[in-house]
Amino acid sequence: MSVVIAVANQKGGVAKTTTVHTLAEALSERGTRVLMIDLDPQACLTFAADVEPDSLDITIHDVFLARNKASDVLIERDGPDLLPSSIDLAGSEIHLLTKTGREFVLKRAIADVKENYDVVLIDCGPSLGILTVNALTAADTVIIPFQAETLSDRGVGQLIETIDDVRNYTNEDLSIMGGVATMYDSRTNLSKRVLEEVQDRHGLKLIEPPIPRSVRVAEAPEVGRSVLSHAGTSKPAAAYRELAMTIEGML
Repeated sequence: MSVVIAVANQKGGVAKTTTVHTLAEALSERGTRVLMIDLDPQACLTFAADVEPDSLDITIHDVFLARNKASDVLIERDGPDLLPSSIDLAGSEIHLLTKTGREFVLKRAIADVKENYDVVLIDCGPSLGILTVNALTAADTVIIPFQAETLSDRGVGQLIETIDDVRNYTNEDLSIMGGVATMYDSRTNLSKRVLEEVQDRHGLKLIEPPIPRSVRVAEAPEVGRSVLSHAGTSKPAAAYRELAMTIEGML
């Protein structure tokens, strides 16, 4: 049975895309069948997976507009497969606003492909708009990446409020798997304090380990690779592999 995981936080710059891409690669290394869904019009996950968004004839946008099935758009890769995005996806939000049942479009769309995978990871954009609500409606559970700084704490609270709304209206069984601390600097008191506050204030379980800050992580998307293949012996690579093991045990 497939597990659909939305990776969400409306605050930008907290490594959502990096977490989806690297976690997908780490799970794939372990023999897990993984599908990545790029639900961000910026198409950063698509680019990070070494696919040029502007070169694609059809993307997840065409699925939202009912022009194509998800299976038509699917890109099979050596590792996790991909439902790609492009800037056209921004138009999907406008299109969906006029549609009845707009929150359920993604859930229905991936029904024909998700059972081919053990895990489906959805990369949500930095907003709480209709695309993110679609992801939360389609998901079984949510992972919340956050940077260990004060403003990220506020973003976590806003997302949890949205998750509560989704539970009330479109997906009563939606759970929160936990939070993942990214760009973590264990040398600073601020990082340690924010981790404690996020747990105490929001009751958010932390999924270990935190991902250490490193330039290696930022370099990887530029060459269309994850940090696992770009810098496989680095501390972030080791942390993401451990994170994959932890999540695998939670499924």
